[in-house]
Amino acid sequence: MLFPCDFVPLQHQTIIGIIMREFLRMAWVPVLSCALMSSCVKDEPLNAECDIEAISFHLSQPDDVFYNATDTLQNVSSTVSEIIVDVRRKADISALAPVFKLTDGATVSPASGSVQDFSRGPVTYTVTSQDGVCRRVYQLAVKPVAKMLNDTVKFDFEHVISSGIGNGVLYHEWQERHADGTLSTDWGSGNGGFAITAWDKTTADFPSVSIENGMDGKAVQLTTRSTGMLGAMMKMPIAAGNLFYGFFDLSNAAMKPLQATQFGRPFDRKPIHFTGYYQYKPGEKLTDRNNKVLADQTDSASIYAVFYRNHDDEGKAIVLDGTNVKTSKQIVAMADLGYVKPADGWTAFDVEFNYTADLDLDLLANRGYSLALVFSSSKHGDSFVGAVGSRLLIDKVRIICEKEDVKE
Repeated sequence: MLFPCDFVPLQHQTIIGIIMREFLRMAWVPVLSCALMSSCVKDEPLNAECDIEAISFHLSQPDDVFYNATDTLQNVSSTVSEIIVDVRRKADISALAPVFKLTDGATVSPASGSVQDFSRGPVTYTVTSQDGVCRRVYQLAVKPVAKMLNDTVKFDFEHVISSGIGNGVLYHEWQERHADGTLSTDWGSGNGGFAITAWDKTTADFPSVSIENGMDGKAVQLTTRSTGMLGAMMKMPIAAGNLFYGFFDLSNAAMKPLQATQFGRPFDRKPIHFTGYYQYKPGEKLTDRNNKVLADQTDSASIYAVFYRNHDDEGKAIVLDGTNVKTSKQIVAMADLGYVKPADGWTAFDVEFNYTADLDLDLLANRGYSLALVFSSSKHGDSFVGAVGSRLLIDKVRIICEKEDVKE
């Protein structure tokens, strides 16, 4: 028995098949979509990143270790694998516990917050990604550094006293006021030596004198003077006006004049610039130690500073003098104006210290360096070459320094 549906023309069978296939395909789309979405949620990969994003230090007294409280947190660039954290030069870094901010899910070994001894050098940290596949190695170093602050030491030559030898003529000496309010004679000059031949002179006739009409208040006047017949007989015909940060050893003035000038005072800062104001006029006739005129030559002044180690390698105290003030191996820096151009009005000078050796900051803090400042109306006055009447005025001298920022 045949049913109506048992027989369908061929062309109708093709149409029905197409309809059925489309129906089945559309019916499976939502089912497949749900299956795929379900698979995405279940199989989402774990994080493959393994970076240190930031480092922090939690300390009860952060200013014992860091210069600023904000330095306890440091962000880390994703391109950096060697991390350096700067701390105070004398900070205790033997037991620090850095805390790390890592990329999501990552872990670090040694553990974040674990105590490490950074005084032995950098510590190696390995960061592992959340999926356990990626690893990144970091070197963390905690570096003690010195932070230098700008500082200026001023010399205005306002404190002057009168001294003399026995009942002889009085001459000027210069003092400095210290932080505790006391005054001390920190400057030396050749006035004491000149006094030996100056029985008939007044204070104003000495090579180094204080004057009232300085650039600002008092100033120093340095004048090359004749030492008379006695000086000429001793092959010391002139006495250059000089002033130096140090002291004058009167016991050596006659027989060992170069050793009489003891240059320098202990100084606990790093000098950077040597500045001040001067006036200069050379004398008419330049003569040598035999009092012979050096024709076609002109006198010149001298303005310079020397910074040196004041103990040798065996711990012996060292003070430079006229024999080695510019040549000693103890010298670590110099600032020399060189040619002092004649000037009728107050003229500024600014000379940078030229360093030939690194400073030991512990030695600096313990006053293991000395600073010498030297002014002379005749550059070669130490060899008794100069022009009588050469005059150098000095005022408002400054040493621009750096001093270590140390927690009090």
